[in-house]
Amino acid sequence: MKTTIKILHWTPRIICILAILFISMFAADAFAPELTIWQQLGDFLMHLIPSFVLLGILVFAWKKELYGGILFTVIGIGMSPFIYKHNYNMNHSVSMSLSIILMITFPFIVVGVLFITSYFMKKKDLKTN
Repeated sequence: MKTTIKILHWTPRIICILAILFISMFAADAFAPELTIWQQLGDFLMHLIPSFVLLGILVFAWKKELYGGILFTVIGIGMSPFIYKHNYNMNHSVSMSLSIILMITFPFIVVGVLFITSYFMKKKDLKTN
């Protein structure tokens, strides 16, 4: 039981860090040769705002697993229609838009569910000890 709890403790944190790093890669499109270095850095930081927000939620979820898990799940589910619509309007492909949803928002839904599961498993373990 302790091994399962350890795995459930670390898995959402690791997946979330990897997902945030993946989201952060999209900020690299802020660099364009026709812009000054200060414009590029400003654009880069602007593109990193979602990553900073997600990182803040991860820090919160690290200590408050239930509330952080709920927040990640709501963000993942809530952002899916907007990201789908945006990508569908750009590429007019249902399958490509769904695959983008799977890459961008689904990891955060999984992270949220894992945080919630971890919370309840730890709570159950405390009651049995």
